[in-house]
Amino acid sequence: MDQADRLAFNQQNIDEFRETGGKMPSSFGDAPVLLLHTTGVKSGEERIAPMMYQADADDPNRVYVFASNGGRDSHPAWYGNIVAQPSGLTVEIGTETVAAEAEVLEEPARSEVYATQAERYDAFAGYAEGTDRVIPVVALNLAR
Repeated sequence: MDQADRLAFNQQNIDEFRETGGKMPSSFGDAPVLLLHTTGVKSGEERIAPMMYQADADDPNRVYVFASNGGRDSHPAWYGNIVAQPSGLTVEIGTETVAAEAEVLEEPARSEVYATQAERYDAFAGYAEGTDRVIPVVALNLAR
């Protein structure tokens, strides 16, 4: 899939998310999905990335996202954007839009959160097995 196809697929997912009030049954089934808005490091333009997330069991204002990039050997573009600008993010969850700040998890928290995601969704175990890089886990602290 080339870049144009990836962007078109992304836009279809964004449209479906918004049309269904935050569900994406055609691509993600019943998995929890959010839209992460970042600012492109090079372009300065807004970027929107649909992705699965994991809610923090102890903090309703914290969710985790995974820079898996489908198991590819490089980080997704959104990850570079949040590393460069961890504050001033926007997150859409369901029908709610909130400001957020990102925090890249360090070990051992990263491994613990990733293991939970891999137990819930087999694809995440496959992503980790398919690459030599450590897949980052990012906590999004929501300003609710």
